[in-house]
Amino acid sequence: MSTITRTVRNLWKTGVKVRCLAPIERDTKAGTLIGTDRWGNKYFENTEELPLRTRWVDYKSHDFDAAQIEPGWHAWISYLVDKPPTQDSLLQYKRRAWEDSDPKSIPSYTLSRGAYKPYNTVKAKITMWEPTTAERK
Repeated sequence: MSTITRTVRNLWKTGVKVRCLAPIERDTKAGTLIGTDRWGNKYFENTEELPLRTRWVDYKSHDFDAAQIEPGWHAWISYLVDKPPTQDSLLQYKRRAWEDSDPKSIPSYTLSRGAYKPYNTVKAKITMWEPTTAERK
């Protein structure tokens, strides 16, 4: 939740260009644009914020999906690496030979019938007790 002082401070810094992450956090943010990915998401950073609140993503669409963040950007936004994919060539997206020519057409099957579901191939160590009954004489 954004406080009044935080909102006023961000308005003082950047004017009207303050980002409001309404569908996600209901928080006002002010920072520099680090880059955009192939989905159109914008990534920002502000080093004057509290720790672990300095990096954030502004999704292109309001029906966002966290699976739309590329692995390189995910590593940067999770503080696993210091350099964003725009500065580090190892983190930049490179299309593999087996991938579809249009990567935006590949949907995320999470929380759908097509999602990956692992199954167990080992017999359970604990089994349910099933009572046996004998006929009365």
